[in-house]
Amino acid sequence: MSGHSKWANIKHRKAAQDSKRGALFQKLVKAIIIAAKEGGGDPGANMRLKAAIERAKAVSVPAENIERAIKRGTGEIEGAIYEEVLYEAYGPGGIAVIVEATTDNKNRTTPEIRALLTRNGGSLGEAGCVSWNFSRRGVITIEGGVDEDELLLAVLDAGGEDLANEGDTFSVYTDPSKVHVVGETLKKQGYPVANAESQLLPKTTVSVSEKNMAAKIMKLLDALEEHDDVQNVACNVDIPDDVLESLDE
Repeated sequence: MSGHSKWANIKHRKAAQDSKRGALFQKLVKAIIIAAKEGGGDPGANMRLKAAIERAKAVSVPAENIERAIKRGTGEIEGAIYEEVLYEAYGPGGIAVIVEATTDNKNRTTPEIRALLTRNGGSLGEAGCVSWNFSRRGVITIEGGVDEDELLLAVLDAGGEDLANEGDTFSVYTDPSKVHVVGETLKKQGYPVANAESQLLPKTTVSVSEKNMAAKIMKLLDALEEHDDVQNVACNVDIPDDVLESLDE
């Protein structure tokens, strides 16, 4: 059941970068608003909201900001009305890209996403053009320093489906509806759970080992994720570790 996913490494690398961005607070607040809007303001009964709150607390979003976001989502206080939008696109070399955004003005966000794609060698596609190559799965990130065999048994006992050794971390895969339950179970058993969320993962990937092309792709992904309205970016690229690491040099 163990494997290795280059996309997981890319996501982990980008998550570390995202934590340094000033716009992260705003993105996390939007995620809380949407989660409360869709499933109610009680994190005990709304696992999506609970996960959004935990991500916000992990980067020290003030408690009053979190509380205000929940009330905005449930309609207790007035504020901008956000909706979730999914964009399907192509990147450099024809790679498939899906952008998940949260916006209060789709007429503003759509042309901005289109412009980012165009400036970075990509193009916005029609609905359904690349989504067939992605499936939504629950992904739990476990920090390294644990016994892989013992972790695998714990994952299976908790209801997880698969485990991948990513080098510095482990990725636990679950049904999206079970990701937070499995994550909480592993956390209670003492495993260092860094993150637990549902993600769009590619069914097949495109290998890119040429450094210049890899740099173009990562530049596009960075530009998209830096947009204030973008919550997540999924891609079907597979970049070898040594090429990925060379981009940081």
